[in-house]
Amino acid sequence: MVMVEVGRRYTAQMVRELPDDGKRYEVVHGELFVTPAPRATHQLVLARIHARLRAYLEPLGLEDSVLFSPADISWDEETLVQPDLFVMAPEEIGAEWPGVKTLLLAVEVLSPSSARADRVVKRRLYQEYRVATYWVIDVEAGVVEVWHPDDERPAVVTEQLRWRLRDGAPELTIGLGDLLRPARRP
Repeated sequence: MVMVEVGRRYTAQMVRELPDDGKRYEVVHGELFVTPAPRATHQLVLARIHARLRAYLEPLGLEDSVLFSPADISWDEETLVQPDLFVMAPEEIGAEWPGVKTLLLAVEVLSPSSARADRVVKRRLYQEYRVATYWVIDVEAGVVEVWHPDDERPAVVTEQLRWRLRDGAPELTIGLGDLLRPARRP
């Protein structure tokens, strides 16, 4: 469950100083969010997306622009988030976290403990800081919400997830059936 501490305003620096205890600490406009380690299904879906994105970006020479968290993405003193997975701007590849400011894609896989933070608080933040595309993946519902900076409502995807790095680049297509399927067992 996401724990929110009320009444105290946190800074990105305060969050960086919290213990490394396996929990994810994030702060959005001074509000602290603490979530437990994700479930195996969460990680499996992220691994599948990462593999598809990396394969898509490799022919463009940008395979190192897609990363997992932990990652301290911070746009101001009261903001530090850790998107589950993200694609950064090519000119920021290799930068230390303070230099990563331009996210071309941010991805969050919902957990029971993170739904409000991911769907509302972080979504608004990503729109505010002009993250080009934001995917909110709801494994249980079998849908992905796709958001862009000026959207008032998401596009709700149920079959094919599509993304393009930039105009003129090839389009990446990911079938949700394959992405969200249960783990294969021998």
